[in-house]
Amino acid sequence: MDFTPDEWQAIWLTLRVAVVAVLGSLPFAVAVAWVLSYTRFPGKIVVEALLSMPLVLPPVVTGYALLILLGRHGVIGHFLDRDLGIVLAFRWTGAAVAAAVMGFPFMVRGIRLSFDSIDRDLEGAAASLGAPGWLVFLTVTLPLSFPGLLSGAVLAFGRSLGEFGATITFVSSIPGETRTISSAIYALLQTPDADSMVLRLCAVSVVLSFWSLLISELLIRAGQRRLLR
Repeated sequence: MDFTPDEWQAIWLTLRVAVVAVLGSLPFAVAVAWVLSYTRFPGKIVVEALLSMPLVLPPVVTGYALLILLGRHGVIGHFLDRDLGIVLAFRWTGAAVAAAVMGFPFMVRGIRLSFDSIDRDLEGAAASLGAPGWLVFLTVTLPLSFPGLLSGAVLAFGRSLGEFGATITFVSSIPGETRTISSAIYALLQTPDADSMVLRLCAVSVVLSFWSLLISELLIRAGQRRLLR
Protein backbone atom coordinates (compact mmCIF):
# COMPACT_ATOMS: atom_id res chain seq x y z
CA MET A 1 0.00 0.00 0.00
CA ASP A 2 1.76 3.09 -1.29
CA PHE A 3 0.25 5.94 0.71
CA THR A 4 0.49 9.47 -0.60
CA PRO A 5 1.72 12.33 1.65
CA ASP A 6 -1.86 13.59 1.94
CA GLU A 7 -3.05 10.17 3.11
CA TRP A 8 -0.32 9.92 5.73
CA GLN A 9 -1.23 13.40 6.87
CA ALA A 10 -4.89 12.40 7.32
CA ILE A 11 -3.92 9.22 9.20
CA TRP A 12 -1.59 10.94 11.66
CA LEU A 13 -4.03 13.81 12.18
CA THR A 14 -6.82 11.33 12.95
CA LEU A 15 -4.67 9.58 15.56
CA ARG A 16 -3.62 12.93 17.04
CA VAL A 17 -7.18 14.16 17.28
CA ALA A 18 -8.41 10.90 18.85
CA VAL A 19 -5.63 10.79 21.47
CA VAL A 20 -6.06 14.43 22.46
CA ALA A 21 -9.85 14.03 22.58
CA VAL A 22 -9.62 11.06 24.96
CA LEU A 23 -6.89 12.45 27.21
CA GLY A 24 -8.55 15.86 27.39
CA SER A 25 -12.01 14.55 28.25
CA LEU A 26 -11.03 11.64 30.54
CA PRO A 27 -10.71 13.67 33.79
CA PHE A 28 -14.09 15.30 33.17
CA ALA A 29 -15.68 11.93 32.36
CA VAL A 30 -14.35 10.44 35.61
CA ALA A 31 -15.70 13.40 37.58
CA VAL A 32 -19.13 13.29 35.92
CA ALA A 33 -19.39 9.51 36.26
CA TRP A 34 -18.50 9.74 39.97
CA VAL A 35 -21.17 12.41 40.57
CA LEU A 36 -23.81 10.36 38.76
CA SER A 37 -22.86 7.17 40.60
CA TYR A 38 -22.32 8.48 44.13
CA THR A 39 -24.71 11.41 44.53
CA ARG A 40 -28.40 12.13 44.31
CA PHE A 41 -29.78 15.51 43.35
CA PRO A 42 -32.95 16.98 41.82
CA GLY A 43 -33.02 16.77 38.04
CA LYS A 44 -30.43 13.99 37.86
CA ILE A 45 -32.40 12.20 35.14
CA VAL A 46 -32.37 15.40 33.06
CA VAL A 47 -28.59 15.66 33.37
CA GLU A 48 -28.23 12.02 32.31
CA ALA A 49 -30.45 12.66 29.28
CA LEU A 50 -28.45 15.75 28.29
CA LEU A 51 -25.18 13.85 28.55
CA SER A 52 -26.55 11.19 26.19
CA MET A 53 -27.82 13.68 23.60
CA PRO A 54 -24.80 13.31 21.26
CA LEU A 55 -25.73 9.63 20.90
CA VAL A 56 -29.12 10.37 19.37
CA LEU A 57 -28.71 13.80 17.78
CA PRO A 58 -27.55 14.01 14.17
CA PRO A 59 -23.80 14.73 14.40
CA VAL A 60 -24.28 17.76 12.14
CA VAL A 61 -26.54 19.29 14.81
CA THR A 62 -23.87 18.76 17.45
CA GLY A 63 -21.26 20.31 15.15
CA TYR A 64 -23.49 23.33 14.49
CA ALA A 65 -24.04 23.76 18.23
CA LEU A 66 -20.26 23.74 18.73
CA LEU A 67 -19.91 26.34 15.99
CA ILE A 68 -22.45 28.59 17.70
CA LEU A 69 -20.83 28.18 21.10
CA LEU A 70 -17.12 27.97 20.24
CA GLY A 71 -16.84 29.74 16.90
CA ARG A 72 -14.97 33.06 16.80
CA HIS A 73 -18.26 34.92 17.11
CA GLY A 74 -19.86 32.33 19.38
CA VAL A 75 -21.00 32.74 22.96
CA ILE A 76 -17.84 31.19 24.42
CA GLY A 77 -15.58 31.29 21.38
CA HIS A 78 -15.63 35.10 21.23
CA PHE A 79 -14.28 35.29 24.78
CA LEU A 80 -11.63 32.64 24.08
CA ASP A 81 -10.45 34.45 20.97
CA ARG A 82 -10.52 37.97 22.37
CA ASP A 83 -9.16 37.40 25.86
CA LEU A 84 -7.10 34.22 25.60
CA GLY A 85 -6.16 34.06 21.94
CA ILE A 86 -7.60 30.55 21.62
CA VAL A 87 -9.33 29.70 18.34
CA LEU A 88 -11.00 26.31 17.94
CA ALA A 89 -13.17 26.65 14.84
CA PHE A 90 -11.47 25.42 11.66
CA ARG A 91 -8.44 24.21 13.64
CA TRP A 92 -7.31 20.67 14.48
CA THR A 93 -7.90 21.45 18.16
CA GLY A 94 -11.53 22.07 17.27
CA ALA A 95 -11.64 18.64 15.64
CA ALA A 96 -10.39 17.18 18.94
CA VAL A 97 -13.14 19.05 20.81
CA ALA A 98 -15.80 17.72 18.42
CA ALA A 99 -14.46 14.17 18.77
CA ALA A 100 -14.38 14.52 22.56
CA VAL A 101 -18.00 15.69 22.67
CA MET A 102 -19.17 12.80 20.49
CA GLY A 103 -17.23 10.21 22.50
CA PHE A 104 -17.98 11.63 25.94
CA PRO A 105 -21.25 9.68 26.53
CA PHE A 106 -19.49 6.37 25.80
CA MET A 107 -16.74 7.20 28.24
CA VAL A 108 -19.07 8.35 31.02
CA ARG A 109 -21.32 5.28 30.68
CA GLY A 110 -18.43 2.84 30.86
CA ILE A 111 -16.86 4.52 33.88
CA ARG A 112 -20.18 4.96 35.68
CA LEU A 113 -21.11 1.30 35.28
CA SER A 114 -17.74 0.40 36.76
CA PHE A 115 -18.32 2.75 39.71
CA ASP A 116 -21.78 1.27 40.25
CA SER A 117 -20.35 -2.26 40.47
CA ILE A 118 -17.86 -1.42 43.24
CA ASP A 119 -18.63 -2.88 46.66
CA ARG A 120 -19.30 0.17 48.82
CA ASP A 121 -18.25 -1.82 51.89
CA LEU A 122 -14.67 -1.80 50.65
CA GLU A 123 -14.70 1.98 50.40
CA GLY A 124 -16.39 2.19 53.80
CA ALA A 125 -13.71 -0.01 55.35
CA ALA A 126 -10.96 2.26 54.02
CA ALA A 127 -12.78 5.32 55.32
CA SER A 128 -13.29 3.72 58.74
CA LEU A 129 -9.51 3.31 59.01
CA GLY A 130 -9.13 7.07 58.76
CA ALA A 131 -8.41 7.50 55.06
CA PRO A 132 -9.75 10.82 53.68
CA GLY A 133 -12.19 10.74 50.79
CA TRP A 134 -9.63 11.63 48.13
CA LEU A 135 -7.30 8.86 49.32
CA VAL A 136 -10.13 6.31 49.28
CA PHE A 137 -10.89 7.34 45.72
CA LEU A 138 -7.25 7.04 44.58
CA THR A 139 -6.42 3.78 46.38
CA VAL A 140 -9.73 1.89 46.31
CA THR A 141 -12.31 3.34 43.92
CA LEU A 142 -10.04 4.14 40.98
CA PRO A 143 -8.12 0.82 40.92
CA LEU A 144 -11.35 -1.18 41.18
CA SER A 145 -12.95 0.82 38.37
CA PHE A 146 -9.92 0.55 36.08
CA PRO A 147 -11.46 -1.99 33.63
CA GLY A 148 -14.53 0.20 33.12
CA LEU A 149 -12.42 3.35 32.85
CA LEU A 150 -10.26 1.72 30.21
CA SER A 151 -13.28 0.37 28.36
CA GLY A 152 -14.93 3.79 28.26
CA ALA A 153 -11.74 5.48 27.11
CA VAL A 154 -11.19 2.99 24.30
CA LEU A 155 -14.79 3.25 23.13
CA ALA A 156 -14.39 7.02 23.02
CA PHE A 157 -11.10 6.60 21.13
CA GLY A 158 -12.78 4.35 18.58
CA ARG A 159 -15.65 6.81 18.22
CA SER A 160 -13.15 9.62 17.68
CA LEU A 161 -11.39 7.68 14.91
CA GLY A 162 -14.61 7.55 12.92
CA GLU A 163 -16.04 10.98 13.76
CA PHE A 164 -17.23 12.90 10.69
CA GLY A 165 -20.48 14.88 10.92
CA ALA A 166 -19.72 17.12 13.91
CA THR A 167 -16.12 17.57 12.83
CA ILE A 168 -16.78 18.66 9.26
CA THR A 169 -19.51 21.05 10.44
CA PHE A 170 -17.37 22.66 13.14
CA VAL A 171 -13.91 22.69 11.56
CA SER A 172 -14.60 21.86 7.88
CA SER A 173 -12.17 19.66 5.92
CA ILE A 174 -8.96 21.65 5.48
CA PRO A 175 -6.02 19.62 4.10
CA GLY A 176 -3.20 19.48 6.62
CA GLU A 177 -5.25 21.12 9.35
CA THR A 178 -8.59 19.40 9.92
CA ARG A 179 -8.84 16.70 7.22
CA THR A 180 -9.08 13.41 9.10
CA ILE A 181 -9.49 9.95 7.58
CA SER A 182 -13.29 10.26 7.48
CA SER A 183 -13.33 13.68 5.79
CA ALA A 184 -10.54 12.59 3.42
CA ILE A 185 -12.60 9.58 2.34
CA TYR A 186 -15.61 11.86 1.79
CA ALA A 187 -13.53 14.22 -0.35
CA LEU A 188 -11.98 11.37 -2.34
CA LEU A 189 -15.39 9.84 -3.08
CA GLN A 190 -16.12 12.98 -5.07
CA THR A 191 -12.80 12.77 -6.94
CA PRO A 192 -12.56 10.80 -10.20
CA ASP A 193 -10.27 7.73 -10.21
CA ALA A 194 -9.65 7.88 -6.46
CA ASP A 195 -11.01 4.42 -5.63
CA SER A 196 -7.61 3.03 -4.65
CA MET A 197 -7.03 5.86 -2.17
CA VAL A 198 -10.49 5.39 -0.68
CA LEU A 199 -9.87 1.67 -0.22
CA ARG A 200 -6.51 2.30 1.46
CA LEU A 201 -7.97 4.78 3.94
CA CYS A 202 -10.94 2.50 4.63
CA ALA A 203 -8.53 -0.36 5.32
CA VAL A 204 -6.53 1.82 7.72
CA SER A 205 -9.71 2.84 9.52
CA VAL A 206 -10.81 -0.79 9.92
CA VAL A 207 -7.38 -1.88 11.18
CA LEU A 208 -7.10 0.97 13.70
CA SER A 209 -10.59 0.35 15.06
CA PHE A 210 -10.08 -3.41 15.30
CA TRP A 211 -6.73 -3.21 17.09
CA SER A 212 -7.91 -0.56 19.52
CA LEU A 213 -10.86 -2.76 20.52
CA LEU A 214 -8.74 -5.91 20.66
CA ILE A 215 -6.07 -4.31 22.85
CA SER A 216 -8.70 -2.83 25.14
CA GLU A 217 -10.36 -6.22 25.57
CA LEU A 218 -7.02 -7.82 26.47
CA LEU A 219 -6.23 -5.07 28.97
CA ILE A 220 -9.70 -5.24 30.53
CA ARG A 221 -9.40 -9.01 31.02
CA ALA A 222 -5.94 -8.57 32.53
CA GLY A 223 -7.33 -5.98 34.93
CA GLN A 224 -10.23 -8.23 35.91
CA ARG A 225 -7.89 -11.13 36.62
CA ARG A 226 -5.75 -8.87 38.77
CA LEU A 227 -8.78 -7.73 40.79
CA LEU A 228 -9.92 -11.33 41.37
CA ARG A 229 -6.62 -12.44 42.90
